[in-house]
Amino acid sequence: MIEYKRILAVVDAERDNQPALSRAYELASKTGATVTAMMVVYDLSYDMTTMLSPDEREAMRDAVTKEQGKWLCEQLKKQGFADTDIVVEWNNRAFESIIYYTLNNQIDLVVKATKNHDDLASVIFTPTDWHLMRKCPRPVLFVKEHDWPEGGEIIAAVNVGSEDDEHAALNDKLTIIANDYAALLKGNVNLVNSYPSTPLNIAIEVPEFDPDTYHDAVKNHHQSEMRRHAQKYGISEERCIVQEGLPEKVIPHVAKTIDAELVIIGTVGRVGISAALIGNTAEHVIDELNCDVLAIKPDGFVPPLKVQN
Repeated sequence: MIEYKRILAVVDAERDNQPALSRAYELASKTGATVTAMMVVYDLSYDMTTMLSPDEREAMRDAVTKEQGKWLCEQLKKQGFADTDIVVEWNNRAFESIIYYTLNNQIDLVVKATKNHDDLASVIFTPTDWHLMRKCPRPVLFVKEHDWPEGGEIIAAVNVGSEDDEHAALNDKLTIIANDYAALLKGNVNLVNSYPSTPLNIAIEVPEFDPDTYHDAVKNHHQSEMRRHAQKYGISEERCIVQEGLPEKVIPHVAKTIDAELVIIGTVGRVGISAALIGNTAEHVIDELNCDVLAIKPDGFVPPLKVQN
């Protein structure tokens, strides 16, 4: 079962309500975890204060931090979270403060609200969200403003077609977590896997290539591996979905079709040129989703930020 002892809820000063706190407390009530509310603040005018002395600059930081801390205390009281521990830190790179705090304080889960785009009714991820997704060593739950009803649908996005050991280990981890959340929330686990379409260039360049035979072989392989994986974790075949296409199209389509409450997906932290040129499949998937997302790192992931002494 899920063993959360410490949950960090990231507070957004630009929001009237705090869905991250609500979701964190919902999980805490079911797991016995404690919740810490964290706000990272920065005043852009601080960049224009180079003429001030170091003491004056520090005084400005302290004043802004204390003011925001007071605001946060008032907001927590209004929303019934008066007993919550709070942390207010000054940093123009919010993700760094969040990750450092997570590493230094044995946080088990980070919860952060995403932004909704009013016109498209879709989720807009901020730069902080992307950094956390790539670099945070602990699970990060990105939440929206909605309830988690009993009997809701949970998706574990797996890649059963790969023979790579790391993919297999991540598939196991995602499915175990999905089962744990299903038990916690009295929900249903659905396994979703996509497989690639037949490459057209091969069909054109190789006359003897049979695209139908190739397609059926790939499809059968993924379906067979999905059955094997699902049986290992007691998930019925009716809740195993294998579809042709790119994961960034298949997973959001399935999530919308079954009205999923939560999608659990594995992420790999890419940085530098590879992040810019290659991107991350998980990020493309998440950008299309309109529900809560739990981003999970593979075992052995080493964060680019180290514990501070």
